[in-house]
Amino acid sequence: MEELTVGVLRSWARTALVELGRARTEIDDLNVYPVPDGDTGTNLYLTWEAACDALPQGELTFAEAVQAFGRGALLGARGNSGVITSQLVRACGLRLAENLPIRQGSEGRLADPRMSEPVAFADALVFAADAAYGAVAQPVEGTMLTVARAAADAALAAANDGKNLAEVCLGAVAAARVALTKTTEQLDVLRRAGVVDAGGAGLVVILGAMEQVLSGRGPAQTTGVPHRVVPEQETADELGPDGPAYEVMYLLDAGDDSIGDLRRELTGLGDSVVVVGGDGLWNVHVHTDDVGAAIELGIGVGRPHRIRVTHFADLPPHAPVPGRAVIAVAAGDGLAALFGEAGAIVVRGEPGRRCSTGELLRAIEQSKAPEIVLLPNDKDSIAVAEAAATAARQDGVRVAVIPTRAQVQGLAAIAVHDPARSFDDDVVHLSAAAGQTRHGAVTIAVKDAWTMAGTCRIGDALGVVDGDFTLITEDLIAAATGVVDRLLGGGGELMTVVRGRDADPALVEAVVRHVRRHRKDVDVMVYDGGQERYPLLIGVE
Repeated sequence: MEELTVGVLRSWARTALVELGRARTEIDDLNVYPVPDGDTGTNLYLTWEAACDALPQGELTFAEAVQAFGRGALLGARGNSGVITSQLVRACGLRLAENLPIRQGSEGRLADPRMSEPVAFADALVFAADAAYGAVAQPVEGTMLTVARAAADAALAAANDGKNLAEVCLGAVAAARVALTKTTEQLDVLRRAGVVDAGGAGLVVILGAMEQVLSGRGPAQTTGVPHRVVPEQETADELGPDGPAYEVMYLLDAGDDSIGDLRRELTGLGDSVVVVGGDGLWNVHVHTDDVGAAIELGIGVGRPHRIRVTHFADLPPHAPVPGRAVIAVAAGDGLAALFGEAGAIVVRGEPGRRCSTGELLRAIEQSKAPEIVLLPNDKDSIAVAEAAATAARQDGVRVAVIPTRAQVQGLAAIAVHDPARSFDDDVVHLSAAAGQTRHGAVTIAVKDAWTMAGTCRIGDALGVVDGDFTLITEDLIAAATGVVDRLLGGGGELMTVVRGRDADPALVEAVVRHVRRHRKDVDVMVYDGGQERYPLLIGVE
């Protein structure tokens, strides 16, 4: 590909998320700096997932897309590495939006040449590296900052040599890999542990995903994390945390002109100070022994919110924490039974009667669990779940909302739930399972209306794919098989069919026969969900 478009951005976002998911555990194992808490891979994955979730569907300009993606990364950034990554992403995107060529017409005629794609991309990497260094109060070499700078410099040199876009990206990835291997010798803590920098390893994966998209090469050739090098003999105690006891993070509404002073004052309280953002919204990160003072500094210049405080001593790496509850919203008696059998606490929410924030809060309180995972299982219930999570966090409960938009996504998530995992690890697995499940449904039109598939009349059979009406037919079987074909068009190994309360058994049989006739490689599971309005809910994993 020789043009940076919204399509390329979406493809890169999805590819990088998949690759970070694959590398997450290995990156966690590399994490010994700045605190050996074994969560860098998880933090990077969750930060990137937040950015992906913030990227709207539908028609967007490139500037709108990168702004939404960068804002999502900023709001969802976790940990030191996640905050720096959000700055890299945001700065790179905004710079690209300023400098990419503007094209018009089906032939892509240049309306405003600005910079060529290769030069604009390299310039954006340089701008992003500068922004990341500027966001860190005390930049340290041998970290992801070093890797970002090396990638940017190599990209600029390749662009100046007249290389095309894929070659510029390849040069950046190659230089990032070399810089990553050298981090072991740049920081004593890395050398003693025999590892490369975890944040830098994550950045190599992200850049590798872009090179994969631009070149069309497979992931094995472009991504992956270097193995550990041979460490010196060192006791576990010598690699233990010896700095501040707490990680403090919060979003801050404040004027841009106050951030320089805030960054300097936070440096007096602790280390690992990173403040990123702009246009009045900032993400603040610091390791400190004085939690109150760190928050008060934010109050002094603006409005801190979404405050998170982590006591490092309470979170040993990979240690399972008992007492976790999964709360799932179910749309029918059969679905409630399925979630209950899988160990979830069930809250009812059906078409025409969404669950409320109060109902979810009562379920959280009644569980008496210190850790909660919420499965809203409906796009309109996600905001309700987020509100309940925010309220519960104020009472000290650790809550994660998996943004499941359909009942079948919730079923896929609960199937991989493991309370023996660490909280973050479990959240990653549930999020991945839900995100890799495409969903559809069939229903009957109850009124004349205009849909994305055209105008429907009362009694028409409607097919739904990923929340949008895509089919209008005369009978449910045609709608159901049409939905199945669309869902399986992107591949799949397992199809879940959830039968509604009034579904005709012949409808289910027709769908199963259709799949077995045309896709013998796909397993089909049928459950009795008992949901109203939708004779069939369909999921493909």
